[in-house]
Amino acid sequence: MPLLRRLRPFAFILLLIALWQIAVMRSTNHLLPGPWGVVLGIADLLQHGLLFKYVVASLFRVSWGFLLALCVAVPIGLAAGWYERVDLALNPILQILRPISPLAWIPIAILWFGVGDLAAIFLIFLGCIFPLLLTTVNAVRNIPAVHVQAGRNFGLRPAVLLANVLFPAILPQLIVGMRITLGIAWLVVVAAEMIAVNSGLGFLIVDARNAGNRYDLVLAGMVIIGIIGLLLDMGMRSFSRMPSIRWSYSELS
Repeated sequence: MPLLRRLRPFAFILLLIALWQIAVMRSTNHLLPGPWGVVLGIADLLQHGLLFKYVVASLFRVSWGFLLALCVAVPIGLAAGWYERVDLALNPILQILRPISPLAWIPIAILWFGVGDLAAIFLIFLGCIFPLLLTTVNAVRNIPAVHVQAGRNFGLRPAVLLANVLFPAILPQLIVGMRITLGIAWLVVVAAEMIAVNSGLGFLIVDARNAGNRYDLVLAGMVIIGIIGLLLDMGMRSFSRMPSIRWSYSELS
C-alpha cells in the first residue's frame, strides 16, 4: 500500500501526458507539439548549452531576491510583532505598498538598474518581502504567552529573548511562509525575465515565441519551470521535518 500511494501521483502525470498526446493527434492545426516534441525541444536546449545557462540564471536571481527579502523581513517583522510602536509606524506603509504588484515596478526597476540581473532581483525582492514580513509579524503575535513568560522569568534581556525565544518559536510558521513566498519568487522571476533581462527561463519562452514560433521550446520552458518549482517546494518542505521545527505541528494538529 505505501508503494501504491507513492506511485499514484506518477500514474496521474502519465495519464495527463497521454491525454495531451491524444489531444495533439486529434487536432487539425498542429500548432502545439506533443510530449515527444517537448522532449526534443529540451534535448535541443541541452545540445546548444542553453538549458543549464538559463536555469542557473533564473535560480541565481531567485536566490538573491529571496534571501535579501528574508534578511530584511524577519528582523523587521520580529520588531513590528513585538513592539507596538514599530507596528504602528510601519503598518500604514506596508498596507499601501503590499497590494502593488511587483510587475508594476518593472519600469522603475529598469530605470534604476537597467536591463539585467539587478532589476530582476529587485522585483523578486519586492514580491517576497511583504508576505515574509506579514508572516513574521503574525507568527510573533501567535507565540504562546508561556514561552515569553518563561524567558522573562530567567531574566533574559530583550535582545536575547528575541534571538533565543521568539525566533525559534516562530520558525514553524516562518517555514510555511517561506515555502509560499519561494513560489511567488519563482513566478515573479519568470515574468520579470520576459521583460527586464535577456536570459533565464522567462526570456527563453519569449525568445522562442518571437524567433520563428518555436512552440516546442515554449512548452519545454514551461515544463522546466514547473519541474524546478516542484523541486524548490520539496526542498523547502523538507525543512518542516527537522526535529527543531516539527514540534509545533503536533500542537496545531
